[in-house]
Amino acid sequence: MSSILTNNGAMVALQTLKSINTELGKTQSEISTGKKISSARDNSAVWAISKVMESDVNGFKAISSSLALGESTVAVARNASETITDLLTQMKGKIVAAQEDNVDRDKINDDVSALKEQVASVVAAAQFNGLNLVNGSTASADILSSLDRDSGGGVTASSITVAATDMSTSGYVANDIFAGSGGTPSGDGDTVVLSLDNTGGNDTIEIAENGTAFVAGEKVSISIGDQSVSYTVSADDAAATTTSDIVAVALKNKIDNLGIANLVVDYDSGTPGTLDFTNNGTTDLAVTGQYTNADSGGLGAMAAIDVSTAVGATAALASIETLIGTSIDAAASFGSSEGRIASQASFISNLTDSLKSGIGAMVDANMEAASARLQALQVQQQLAVQSLSIANQAPQTILSLFR
Repeated sequence: MSSILTNNGAMVALQTLKSINTELGKTQSEISTGKKISSARDNSAVWAISKVMESDVNGFKAISSSLALGESTVAVARNASETITDLLTQMKGKIVAAQEDNVDRDKINDDVSALKEQVASVVAAAQFNGLNLVNGSTASADILSSLDRDSGGGVTASSITVAATDMSTSGYVANDIFAGSGGTPSGDGDTVVLSLDNTGGNDTIEIAENGTAFVAGEKVSISIGDQSVSYTVSADDAAATTTSDIVAVALKNKIDNLGIANLVVDYDSGTPGTLDFTNNGTTDLAVTGQYTNADSGGLGAMAAIDVSTAVGATAALASIETLIGTSIDAAASFGSSEGRIASQASFISNLTDSLKSGIGAMVDANMEAASARLQALQVQQQLAVQSLSIANQAPQTILSLFR
């Protein structure tokens, strides 16, 4: 049945044209934006996921900057520690030279003093963006390293903690920690040196407060030849009434564990804090005791180094080994942290690239397919227009029935 009121053919052609135009609009949008999902209307679930991932990518870009800043800061501290190690090694050479009697110790001491000033200069200058990890101004530095998202969508920040090393040369406070008996050991109260002749050489070191109570963090070190032991006073030790005995016994046990042949170390409980050294061998032994104040920097003991005298030169030889060990440990620690930060930075970079690839796979348009689809839709659009035109002409045929 033909009707001039209802043109079913035109309606079908019109709906087809509308559908083609809709698809053509979507394809043109893909081509112009480069995305198959450019808004929540296109696919709300995928769009939401992609936006969360894009926010993470932006966060990781900030983390990369944080890691770069942190790596540079730690690199400065490591370079400072390595430089200090080199300077202390040079200082050791001067100290070794001062062990000889036929040298000008005053001139050597001048060289040592210059090296000490250079060490202090390096420590003061070792900062990056105002943060110095070697001058004792901070205990550690937290470097933002990652954003961790759990299955529930919660986000937490992770950090790499870099421990600082106090290598300052200030804060050294004299404290008459040593007293001598059974002989006349030389020293200025902070350092004492015993010369034990072979075959029965005997002398003692007395560890005593001498009116100044021990505090937590103070360290007493004893060196025999090129071997050293030390004990750091704890808070419990400092609170005890027999702190000097605790320190003396601990040091005796550590010296015994060194296994030095023919050296006998006795502790007499009747004489508080006193260690008795006896050399039963055939070679002379030098025993050095040294005190480090709790408030001094990691290289604070360097201030007491003075090789202008034979006694000072002997004491300095024991001190310099401890100082070099401190700087080496600091450089190794900073180097390890720097390597960890570099690895994390590389991981974050690769992770960011992977996230970008994942986002692209979800929302980016396939331009080759879009191009082919555009050509097909344009042809379909032309055919649909032609079909609608033909359908619109159908009522005209009814007129022929009335001629």
